[in-house]
Amino acid sequence: MGNRFQITVVAENDEFAADCIDKAIKEIKRIEEILSTYQSTSETNLINQFAGIQPVKVSSEVFQLVQRSIKISKLTQGAFDITYGSIDKRLWNFDCNMTELPDPETAKEMTRLINYRNIILNEIDSTVFLKEKGMRIGFGGIGKGYAAEMAKKVLIQLGVQSGIVNASGDLTVWGTQPNGEPWTVGIAHPDLTEKAFAMMELKDSAVATSGNYEKFVMINGKKYSHTIDPKTGLPVRGIKSVTIFSPNAEICDALATPVTIMGIQPSLHMVNQLNGVECVIIDDENKLYTSSNIHLS
Repeated sequence: MGNRFQITVVAENDEFAADCIDKAIKEIKRIEEILSTYQSTSETNLINQFAGIQPVKVSSEVFQLVQRSIKISKLTQGAFDITYGSIDKRLWNFDCNMTELPDPETAKEMTRLINYRNIILNEIDSTVFLKEKGMRIGFGGIGKGYAAEMAKKVLIQLGVQSGIVNASGDLTVWGTQPNGEPWTVGIAHPDLTEKAFAMMELKDSAVATSGNYEKFVMINGKKYSHTIDPKTGLPVRGIKSVTIFSPNAEICDALATPVTIMGIQPSLHMVNQLNGVECVIIDDENKLYTSSNIHLS
């Protein structure tokens, strides 16, 4: 998946723990095989291959993930969109060679195929059809959270009562530490990534962070995130870091980037209406914003 997964289980027996972790790893690899755009035989690639040509029959698992993705697109007014894979990436490299932004008209043209409304689902036949030739879907904004949840499900079914699945910082926890205390998670400081900005206690919960502190570009003294607004084709500004908390890592993963795109006040308004979802936002001036029920330490 292009991401590093770390799996921690609390168990009395080393052999049992190792066996459980092996099975969780197999589950993550299974998900990669059906979702990855880097594997020619994946269901995702088959959908993309027949874009604008014909519907593709997929497993119920992929169909339901696409369904949930479209619901999040509607919730975020298109800030989350799995057809983001359709963007023409020639404009963006986000390295020292990038010294200016494209003009708005050119940037907008690069996003013309991004439109979740052009994903046509047939629930009876379990098919997915991309209406326009050249459209591509990708699960980079939701896949690792989904994989973390599925690995957790496997571990719980095997009898693991406490643990952590960490998918490159998007993590889900259940149970408690061996001493009975809740798991403690640090929110990375956007300027000092080895240092925690704040600490949160988690139990049977998940967290994901999206930020511009690792990949960005400076143009005319202004900092631009590597995150592209799918509506404009231009990089977003103003937010350094977004951390989402919810009971489910898939939801956390899917909401972290769109909150960056939507902006502070619209995002807080949205999150405050979602049951069980909370967020912490740090802007470019290191000002902290939180949803209603967040208590930082």
